This record gives sequence, structure tokens and C-alpha cells, in this order.
Amino acid sequence: MSRTYLGEFEELVLLAVALLEQQPTGAYGVTIADELQQRTQRTTSVTGVHVVLYRLEEKGLVGSELGGATLARGGRRKRLFTLTAAGQQVLREMRQLRIGFWEALPTPFFS
Repeated sequence: MSRTYLGEFEELVLLAVALLEQQPTGAYGVTIADELQQRTQRTTSVTGVHVVLYRLEEKGLVGSELGGATLARGGRRKRLFTLTAAGQQVLREMRQLRIGFWEALPTPFFS
């Protein structure tokens, strides 16, 4: 099996999905963009998040389903995203890769 490589923004979106799917509001475009903006202090567009979510879905790293319609959204339904087993595996691999790099840095680097 070949390794799946992610760009920085893809990885951040995937991490946000993993975090938010456990929350009552769920992981959808707006909540993901808000979480990214809060944690990275960078402006994040919902459109940009959706582009990445659909790409991650094509890669099999997230799945989605439509939630119920609400009056607060004018009767529109949210597309809720969840991490797949493959998405969880990729995040574990990315974490180990990054830890390996940090641990390989010489001690004086941190001084």
C-alpha cells in the first residue's frame, strides 16, 4: 500500500474533522473553518475548506452524510463529515513522521 501524502491545509482540515466529529455540532464546513481560524490565527474561507473536504473524501479519508434540515439554516441541510479508518491511519502516520523529525533535531536546536 502506498503512503498517502497530505498538504499542510489538508492535514489541518483532517485534524479538525477528527476533533469536531465528537462535538454536538458536528464537523461541517463552517465549524471546520471556525476551528481552523481559531487555532491557526489565519483567515480560512468556508469555500476553501469545502474544496479540501471533497478532495479528502475522494481519497477515502473522510466520509459525509447530510444532516437534518433546521429552521436556523432556512431549511437547508448540513453535510457532516467524519473520519474514515483510512483517515485515522493517515493521521497516525503523519504524527509519527513529524515526531521522528522533531526527535532527530539536535538538542542545541531548542536552546
